[in-house]
Amino acid sequence: MTVPAIALTAWQGPNDAPIVVLGPSLGTSTILWEDVVPALAARYRVVAWDLPGHGDSAPATQAFTVDDLADAVVDAIDEPFVYAGVSLGGAVGLTLALRHPSLVHRAAIVASGAKLGEPDSWAERATQVRAQSTSSLISASAGRWFAPESMARRPELSGRLLHALQDADDESYALCCEALAAYDLRADLGGIDLPVLAVWGEHDAVAPQEKAVEIAEGVRDGRALRIDGAAHLPPAEQPEAVASALLAFFEENR
Repeated sequence: MTVPAIALTAWQGPNDAPIVVLGPSLGTSTILWEDVVPALAARYRVVAWDLPGHGDSAPATQAFTVDDLADAVVDAIDEPFVYAGVSLGGAVGLTLALRHPSLVHRAAIVASGAKLGEPDSWAERATQVRAQSTSSLISASAGRWFAPESMARRPELSGRLLHALQDADDESYALCCEALAAYDLRADLGGIDLPVLAVWGEHDAVAPQEKAVEIAEGVRDGRALRIDGAAHLPPAEQPEAVASALLAFFEENR
């Protein structure tokens, strides 16, 4: 395994403000966070990152783990921060909290879990993408990602996110699937003692309420929060609600 290369967005917000790092969901890009960033950047120095082969990140050429992705984030930031990540980005957030507690002060784990899916299903998806490309996932992903009214309410952003999936490097996407197949922090949650906010979308079938509650109850200082009118991509579907929740969480005891 090797630490993969990841690309960061331009920094936004005051140079002397505390840092917020935003992580992506599999198949998306930093587009996912663009409507949340302005609210955060009023008080924080904000940066988002792309998965290997997604958005502006270079394609991966070797296998990697979720641990490796967490280490890549630390290598790229290299100073204390608070974190929020969605799905695979949320898995990276839990891993950061476990592996790098001296750098991560708080972690918001959005539409994610201590384990996501089953190894066989991730292996099947990796095989499908290698054979048929990420384009073969668009219809199913639209159904998983968005709540019933989200695409109608925000058609332009929904379309851009699905286009990001189509543009993702096939091998990198498959390697992300294989990283998720090996990911399981359920037995390690008790070792996380920094504040954790576990957020789920009301209509999310990928990481429903039970996943968020498992995190909140498993870590030493956790709580769970529902975002109404969202499924698996709350920052894109309900940016105002997500920004409000993150600001309230990040501002505690500041």
